Amino acid sequence: MLRLPVIRGAAALAALTLGLSSCATTASLPPTQVVRYHVDRPIERGTVSVEPLAGGPAPSLEFQAYAAAVQAEMIRNGYSLPAPGAQADYVAVVDFRRTTVEGPQRRSPISIGVGGGGFSGGHRGGGVGLGGGLSFPLGRSRSQQLLSTEMHVLIKHRADQEQLWEGNARTLADLRAPEATADGQARKLAAALFTGFPGVSGRTIEVK
Repeated sequence: MLRLPVIRGAAALAALTLGLSSCATTASLPPTQVVRYHVDRPIERGTVSVEPLAGGPAPSLEFQAYAAAVQAEMIRNGYSLPAPGAQADYVAVVDFRRTTVEGPQRRSPISIGVGGGGFSGGHRGGGVGLGGGLSFPLGRSRSQQLLSTEMHVLIKHRADQEQLWEGNARTLADLRAPEATADGQARKLAAALFTGFPGVSGRTIEVK
């Protein structure tokens, strides 16, 4: 079984911090950060079903937004839905977290903690997660509320539960912006995760 590492530790945090450093003198926010891991062979296409993380809270309307976004991207990349009553060849497990952060009044850095334990459907304590934290100075003199959103997707064979591909992405948005909705952030993260699918294993990329 492929053992896919969770995004945590100095390497992932360093890559994120480097991307955020460009925001020090402007009001713009950094690109979406993405990293993928996968098996060292072509990943065949087939039918897929999108499911929540086992043991997490019951699927909500918010989860449905993330599930729909992932499903749309997988169909765009050659997967299809199973016939009614049939089991899918693959399962895509989707998990996410949304955190609101109040920016400072001055240009001092703020820290957004996103590490330590997993997350599940917007709540701490799930079985997967993004480690570390992110710290960056806002290029504004007034307060700014930010939305930090993270998504984790794991694709595996249904028959033998072999893990084939795993992707993690995180992004920031102005809480007042139209795209700060669950639908908007779900589509943005899913599109970033599946950019150049399956992607280079272990490489962190930035997607604007």
